[in-house]
Amino acid sequence: MSAAERPLEGQVAVVTGGGKGLGRAFARHLAELGAAVVVNNRNRQVDAQGRGPADHVASEILAAGGRAVAHHGDVADPETGASLVRVALEHFGRLDICVTSAAVSMPQMLHKTSAEHFRTVMEVNVTGTALVVAPALAHMRAAGHGRLVLVASTAGLHGEPTVSAYAASKGAVIALGRTAAAEGAPKGVLTNVLLPYATTQMTEQGMDPRHADRMRSELVAPVVGALTDPRCTLNGQVVVAAGSGIRLAESVEGGTVRLPDAARLDPFELSDLLDRSRAGERRTYSDAQAAFQSLAADLA
Repeated sequence: MSAAERPLEGQVAVVTGGGKGLGRAFARHLAELGAAVVVNNRNRQVDAQGRGPADHVASEILAAGGRAVAHHGDVADPETGASLVRVALEHFGRLDICVTSAAVSMPQMLHKTSAEHFRTVMEVNVTGTALVVAPALAHMRAAGHGRLVLVASTAGLHGEPTVSAYAASKGAVIALGRTAAAEGAPKGVLTNVLLPYATTQMTEQGMDPRHADRMRSELVAPVVGALTDPRCTLNGQVVVAAGSGIRLAESVEGGTVRLPDAARLDPFELSDLLDRSRAGERRTYSDAQAAFQSLAADLA
């Protein structure tokens, strides 16, 4: 194949949650593009030979002529992130790409949630993402190059009934990704966030059957391939992807409106002020400090 057909030739990727669903599709696609892949998935279920999901995906990649190794660490384990970097270096000599796809949903309405339930979801989805990204980002900054894709959800943008912990966790992942983008860019490390819709083990029960087939995981994988391509210059973008389409998602602030010079503010005044802000100039910012500086300048 030509370089255009295998743009990731010589690159090394880590994919968490790579044994099933979206993660499996990402791992296989990156391998097809030429990357060697460390396929991570904790072994909750194994076959008669003791092989788990990561083993099977790594075998599929090897059978197709690619390079891969399985990794069974739990992303919520503080040792897993460093272990993934170490395995990439030991087996393939470098680390260029990190895709964090490991997550749990565990639906539960907010007013019924327990501390244990909320903690479990946050530990896997938020802490588990951060604990993998941090050592990968540190290595990539030192190397002077790298691409990270953090997988979140539109539930983290808009909220979603019945999955309060999941929605909160994915909102945190979006903020984490944009922070990594700001920190990594000066060192050549670019980070973007993917919000996919796909029919997976996690979503199949709630997926409208009319959309299930055209929301296959492998249809989203090319977006990850493009975002991890060393030629990609996108950074800090939040991309919604499903089937044959994508959308750009942005955090937007309205125009600045001054508060009335009074000690109290009634709810009708507040509603009017927010309507005026909504009708004003819509602005996006690279980070919270840029947003603050803009607000401070407007009020000066």
